[in-house]
Parts: sequence; C-alpha cells; structure tokens
Amino acid sequence: MSSSSVTNSSAADEALRAQIFQRLHPRVYLERFIAEKIRPDGRTFDEWRNVSVNTGTRFVQLFQCLLHDVLAAGSISTADGSALVRMGETTIVCGVKAEIAEPELDQPEQGFLVPNIDLPAICSPKFKPGPPTEEAQVLSDRLNEALVASGAISLSSLCIHPGKAVWTLYVDCTCINYDGNAFDAALLAMLGALRNTTLPKATYNEETGRTTCSRKTRSPLPLTRNFASTSFGVLDTSHVLSDPTAFEEPLMDVMLTVIVDDRGELISTTESGGAISEETLLRCINRAKERALELKD
Repeated sequence: MSSSSVTNSSAADEALRAQIFQRLHPRVYLERFIAEKIRPDGRTFDEWRNVSVNTGTRFVQLFQCLLHDVLAAGSISTADGSALVRMGETTIVCGVKAEIAEPELDQPEQGFLVPNIDLPAICSPKFKPGPPTEEAQVLSDRLNEALVASGAISLSSLCIHPGKAVWTLYVDCTCINYDGNAFDAALLAMLGALRNTTLPKATYNEETGRTTCSRKTRSPLPLTRNFASTSFGVLDTSHVLSDPTAFEEPLMDVMLTVIVDDRGELISTTESGGAISEETLLRCINRAKERALELKD
C-alpha cells in the first residue's frame, strides 16, 4: 500500500471519528471550536454566510420542474410575485398570490396580508411528512408580526373599493433546504417576492357588485419601508454567533433576532431561551444595523 493511500485512509478515519463525536457530544464538539475562536463551518463568530436573492418567474419555473412534488400546490407557479433566497445552505422559495376579498366591517379600506412558511420533510431529516409542524407555525406567526411591525406595506394601499373589495396577499414560503436561520431567510424571501409583485388594475362596479381585473395593466406593489432581520445565538453568555446553522441553533443558550431598517432604525428584538445582558443586546443591534446596510447593497 502506498504512503498516499495510508494518508488518505488515516484522514478518512479521523473524519469519521469526528463525525461520531459530533453526533454523540454536540455541545462539547462545538465548545472545542469556540475555544479556538472559530466555528465548525470555518466562520468567525461575527461572520455571516453568503446570501443571494433572485426574483421573477424564470427561476421559479426551473425550480418547479426540479421540485414538482414540493411545489405541487401551484401557488408558486401562478404567483404575482416570487423570490428565491439562499443563505448558506438554507434555501427558501417564496410566491405571492393576490386574491380579491371583502374587507372587515370595522376596517373597510384595509386589505389583508397572510404570510406562511412550509417546512417539508424534503428540506431536512428533522421534519416529518404530515401537517405543519409547531416550528413552522411559530415561524409563520413571527413573520406576520415582523411584517406588521415594520409597516412595510400599507394595508390601505390594497383597497380596491372601500367596504366592498380589497386585495388579499398570500405570501407563501417553502423551505427547499434547511440549515438553520430559516426566519432571516424567509423574511428576506418574502420581502423580495413582495417587491417583485405586480397587481392587475381592478375596478369595482357598484351596479353589478362585481370586481373586474385588467389583463394588460399591472402596477407594482408599493412598499413603504426596506428592512432586514439578523439572528444571533448566544453561548455561555459571552460568545455571540451570527447567523447560526442548524447544528449550532439547538446548542445555543439564547437566540436573539434583531430587525432594523436600512436607515438604521430599530424595529423589533425577539429573545428566546433566556435573557442576555444589555451590553450583548446593544452589540447585536449594532451588528444588525451593519448587516442591514450590507444586504441593501
């Protein structure tokens, strides 16, 4: 056996032992990397994964061919707006579908925004086939709160005729590959799809009580605010990891999400798992402001 074969075999054995140790003792495995001031994927604590955003129907049609079963519902293929976001290995596709509805009696000039995210079994072994998981439901609620809190869309701009007809925007995300930080990726995909959305010119006829839509005239959806979400994991109160992966997330003592707009204004912060110091919170907010500017560019 040649020396190169022995070396390759030894490297393979070492890699296998590392994988076994990672599975049996994930916290210790991570802490050993943290002690060396680096993360298992080679990033520094402050480093973000690469992000790409693509909008429009061309890539959606390609994805629908590749992932027919996942997108079989058809909401993506006939979307009024669409986007695909890759954040590291986490990949999310989003489609916006507009439908006409009657407004609420106490809000006759406001339309509706209905965000939702699906985490199918194909995106990760941690998710099983069946009804929406609790994690997906929690993420959908958080995404709805973020869109409402930001005021990115004026619901009154979705009014076709007061008290009679408004637009309902169904903003549906599907996770194609899950490697952590699905909230940031999904929110970015939703904003990209909403920016890509165009609505047909709609006219309400008071005599017939019907709303008709033009097939030729479409207008872009007016967005009033540009913002971004940035998530952090806190380990042992002092180590703050930006953009945690699926391996890192469950090992964190605290998860923190900061949402700021591109002018540096704080929109919201959300903590889960425990409390963090004011110093750590301020540091994360400053990082989030820098990240929002990067994503804007």
